[in-house]
Amino acid sequence: MTAPDRIELRDLRVTCVIGALAYERTAPQPLSIDVDLHADLSQAGATDDLSLTVDYGAVCDRIVALCSDAQPQLLERLAELIATELCGIDAVTAATVAVTKLRPPVAADLGTSGVRITRRSA
Repeated sequence: MTAPDRIELRDLRVTCVIGALAYERTAPQPLSIDVDLHADLSQAGATDDLSLTVDYGAVCDRIVALCSDAQPQLLERLAELIATELCGIDAVTAATVAVTKLRPPVAADLGTSGVRITRRSA
């Protein structure tokens, strides 16, 4: 069995009001988002036809808009919202979403914190 086709988007930089701590709710924080979109890419590969694949520019626009509007407390919630949105795209059979907080609010010398989830289309 061959691995499923996927479109990989890496290190989409966004700012988002996110976090459970009071001071995190006062200003947007920088996040990095990685996405794997599982879809059958064979027809697009065979024909070179953009309409037969997933427009990743439009995907990025959807993610940025969602991050701007959502303002969740948890990275898990933001990842869930993004995955749900992306699984609603017709060609997408599953989405893996990683959300990384670039400046985690901890006393330790922690470079980043993040979550990664995978959801399947209904």
